[in-house]
Amino acid sequence: MAITEQRLSTTVLVIGTGGAGLRAAIELAEAGIDVLAVGKRPKDDAHTALAAGGINAALATMDPEDSWQQHAADTLKESYLLADPRTAQIVTQGAARGIDDLERYGMAFAREEDGRISQRFFGAHKFRRTAFAGDYTGLEIQRTLIRRADQLDIPVLDGIYITRLLVHDGAVFGAYGFDLTHGTRYLIHADAVILAAGGHTRIWRRTSSRRDENMGDSFRLAVEAGCRLRDPELVQFHPSGIIEPENAAGTLVSEAARGEGGILRNVLGERFMARYDPDRMELSTRDRVALAAYTEIKEGRGTPKGGVWLDVSHLPRQTIMTRLPRVYQTLLDLQMLDITREPIEIAPTAHYSMGGVWVRPEDHSTDVRGLYAIGEASSGLHGANRLGGNSLIELLVYGRITGQAAAAYSQSLTAQPRSASATAHARAEIDDLLAADGPENVRALQRAIRNTMTEHAGVVRDDEGLRAGLAELAAIEKRMADVGVHPDIAGYQDLAHAFDLASAALAARATLEAALERRETRGCHNRSDYPDLDPALQVNLVWSPAAGITRESIPAIPDEVSSLMEEVPTDGKLAE
Repeated sequence: MAITEQRLSTTVLVIGTGGAGLRAAIELAEAGIDVLAVGKRPKDDAHTALAAGGINAALATMDPEDSWQQHAADTLKESYLLADPRTAQIVTQGAARGIDDLERYGMAFAREEDGRISQRFFGAHKFRRTAFAGDYTGLEIQRTLIRRADQLDIPVLDGIYITRLLVHDGAVFGAYGFDLTHGTRYLIHADAVILAAGGHTRIWRRTSSRRDENMGDSFRLAVEAGCRLRDPELVQFHPSGIIEPENAAGTLVSEAARGEGGILRNVLGERFMARYDPDRMELSTRDRVALAAYTEIKEGRGTPKGGVWLDVSHLPRQTIMTRLPRVYQTLLDLQMLDITREPIEIAPTAHYSMGGVWVRPEDHSTDVRGLYAIGEASSGLHGANRLGGNSLIELLVYGRITGQAAAAYSQSLTAQPRSASATAHARAEIDDLLAADGPENVRALQRAIRNTMTEHAGVVRDDEGLRAGLAELAAIEKRMADVGVHPDIAGYQDLAHAFDLASAALAARATLEAALERRETRGCHNRSDYPDLDPALQVNLVWSPAAGITRESIPAIPDEVSSLMEEVPTDGKLAE
């Protein structure tokens, strides 16, 4: 059967159709630049749509004394001093513009009676600066961006799996991939490429990501093109992911359940947060609550299925129905559980990649000329703990900036050399996998990686466990040479799973090696054998397969920001 290959050409190719990718595409289209966006998932079901809480900007609509400097200070403090101060400044200074853009595209924010955009407290923010739309903020942002992309006639291709970035002499010239349904190949030539294909949290067993998203695609595509990764070990674990059913394990129970008065108990019925943060109890920070739950489970006080109980059944039924409607509906749908009567079994769940592809703060350009990375694919803003609400504003700010940077880069080119051998290599890579008929099952190997990461690189890590994880991973990598790939009547998902497996293995190796190197406890990274923060490790760890890990120093924080860095009181706030 002849394999058909579509050849497309565009000025800028955007890979990923979540909030970051669409915002970049909109910036380009509004400037009259030819752009094409491709995604492996339907654009209306991108990961951005799952973000519930809100989006941060120092608009000062509720607290007039708020400022971008204070937002930057809170961000850097919460990052445990691993965030890049220049990145923090760019995002916090550009945040109000990001909100303006959404309003210009027609987004309906929650408002006060006098018309001001309403803002609420999120944990570790000094002031109220989280704008929102109900508990569907991410979904509303995604819908708004899709609507604007439609108005601009931006071509968006769903169901296209990108397997390789095409690079010649250190510069990108496009990408190669295939259609998930029909297997049609796509050769896409582009002057510049913006990578917005998410993080790597799906390589843990419990994760808030759905199947087949956040498998580390961005990391593998970037690294194979010649980029490096920064701080891949810094992964935020959300304290409350459900355990069952298995196909939905990790689905989040919103932080609001604790904010409204939910209580955490172990299998003995003890309200265990009293041991870990007696002042804030259930309203402690995400990393502390996740660590507490993990410790209870590890020390044998967890439920038989390996979780703890989150109980809201003591709250008035009216409160649950009006303030926690999504939580109520989700548990009813997935478990036939009535949370007004029964507690919810939860466990810490991999939620957000705070590290990612190494980028320059000014324009998120990478080590490869013409290649940019944004959103959860990139690194620089969050350090060792992410402020809730910062990820949504980051993708708007850098979507706009990289759109402009990619356009300027394209206009600066006098010619664009392509490489027949790079294209041939991308074709052969798919051919070889389709011909693979080994005994190893791709899905089983993915599961093995998830088990390894959950066992050895979860909420708490140590030297022995990380080394055991690397040994297990090496054995899995060896087995990967013998996979069988079998497209069927439903399409080419099995081929996609094989590439996902390669991505997961690379992301797992980077994470394990960097976690081994970071011999300290800082933010989300807990080393039981190194329980203290080490000032000498206030550096970013930069990983590549060739060079291993190097340490990169972090620029000084400007005085106007550092003077505002203080412990933020959390009375009455839900600490994100």
